[in-house]
Parts: sequence; C-alpha cells; structure tokens
Amino acid sequence: MAVPKKKTSKAKKNMRRSHHALTAIGLVTCEKCGAPKRAHRVCLECGDYKGTQVLETAE
Repeated sequence: MAVPKKKTSKAKKNMRRSHHALTAIGLVTCEKCGAPKRAHRVCLECGDYKGTQVLETAE
C-alpha cells in the first residue's frame, strides 16, 4: 500500500487543489421571452431554441 514518506505541506496541498474551483453557470436571457436560461439550451419558460419552437409549453 502506498504511504507518503513525508507530510504534505499546506502550500503543496493548496497548489494541488488550485484547479478544483467551481465555475459560474453561463446564463443568458431568452430572446423570445426574456427569461434567464443556460447558454446553448432550450428555454424552459417558452420552449424556444435558436428561434424555433422545440417544446410544448402550457400557456
């Protein structure tokens, strides 16, 4: 079983974790209804994607 020979320092531990940060979700406004939606996805409010109706919504 692999066991570390020396204690990992705080600096070394933090350098390893430097890529673990979370990134914010890219939100854009829907061109049709103005609701916030994720980029490159169907709007859940109006069902529109790239100017075409994709989902049926109960309005």
